[in-house]
Amino acid sequence: MGIRAVRLAQQLRQEIAMIIHREVKDPRLGFVTVTWVKLSNDLSHAKVSYSCLGGEEDRARSQAALDDSAPFIRGLIKKRLTLKIIPALVFLYDPSIEASIAMSDTLERLHETPPHDEEPPATA
Repeated sequence: MGIRAVRLAQQLRQEIAMIIHREVKDPRLGFVTVTWVKLSNDLSHAKVSYSCLGGEEDRARSQAALDDSAPFIRGLIKKRLTLKIIPALVFLYDPSIEASIAMSDTLERLHETPPHDEEPPATA
């Protein structure tokens, strides 16, 4: 991906995040964070990765809200950015943040529990 495509992906990520937080009024939409945008080589399609708080049910509701809002978001991008081609948006859940939180919790629990092979100090 060229420098132009990288810059465009960053700009799209910022615009999409702003639109989701300020313009999309869908009650199904949870707390969503846009993590990255990947553009196709011809810049006509964009995969938008997001993370959200909550469980599987919240994630499914947010996915449905984003899928339904994609044409609206694309229309606002068309008004805000001067591009020859406005990419079609596909929203994909990004489990990496959830996985890093789980890993952090696991490490925290491991740090708190003493090893089993150590004996408690002897008292005199």
